[in-house]
Amino acid sequence: QVQLVESGGGLVQRGGSLSLSCEASGSIASIYNWSWYRQAPGKERELVAVITDGGTATVVDSVKGRFAISRDNAKKTQYLQMNSLKVEDTAIYFCYAVVREQERGLIRTYGGQGTQVTVSS
Repeated sequence: QVQLVESGGGLVQRGGSLSLSCEASGSIASIYNWSWYRQAPGKERELVAVITDGGTATVVDSVKGRFAISRDNAKKTQYLQMNSLKVEDTAIYFCYAVVREQERGLIRTYGGQGTQVTVSS
């Protein structure tokens, strides 16, 4: 079994910055893609950023130039640096990882419990 734990959420003023982390633990042979999603109140969950095992990072247009995704393979951790935050960035942010399990060799997608990011005006 694999667990993902997000951290770093909180309350910040408009224009401020936050850095999210997501650490994976458990039966892990390798991690392929990492991604961040977010879900605002009353809205569907949406993709924010993806980073491949080769390090190719992609962010959606709404956060381009403000958010950056990165990973540390040795620490089995991914990060989301969020700058110039807007009120509309307020949401629960969820971490996902595509993992090859150590024990059974299966490839599965795991998700974290989410961390709240609130941007005040």
